[in-house]
Amino acid sequence: MNRRLLLASLGALAGCSVLPARDYRQRRDWTLTAQRPAVVPFRPGGRVLLMRTVAAAPGLEARGVQWLLRDGSLNSDFYEQWAVPPAEAIEEALRRWLSDSGRFSAVVAPGSRIDADFVLEAELTALVADPQAGTARAALALVLAEPKGATTRVRMQRTETAEIRLDGTDVVAMVAGLRAATIAVLDRAETSIGAALR
Repeated sequence: MNRRLLLASLGALAGCSVLPARDYRQRRDWTLTAQRPAVVPFRPGGRVLLMRTVAAAPGLEARGVQWLLRDGSLNSDFYEQWAVPPAEAIEEALRRWLSDSGRFSAVVAPGSRIDADFVLEAELTALVADPQAGTARAALALVLAEPKGATTRVRMQRTETAEIRLDGTDVVAMVAGLRAATIAVLDRAETSIGAALR
């Protein structure tokens, strides 16, 4: 009798769990891409730009999509993340953008054996949505230098910032806004670099 009661009790406990019931949530990887609207042919015999690795400001090394919460704190979502770290994606996009600008005969990466006329350093300092304000913001700190033998002349040092209005407050709208802000900040970076080269 006791054995039957014990088996029945164990069977009842098998369907119970001390863990709270949660819906399964799929992690989503978002691409951070930015393509120049038009491709300008490169200049044969023109100047060469060495673009160094884009650095990430503290907090931007992570892949989580970032947005501000109502209390002003920063949320970096575990389930909504960029496919690659944002600084890495911006580096690839900026290198391609400047290559497509026609301002240089080549845009090379660190390790290239080609002698460069100019060196560009950049740091991603902001890539954040603010659903309460309805905006997405991207910012890049830029330094353009011209090596001259043993010395280096700084041609430009500035931070470019772009702010875009969001079409909504969900993650899809925030990602779209951050992509648009990235395109805008790359366009402004090209304009500043072009002005510094004159």
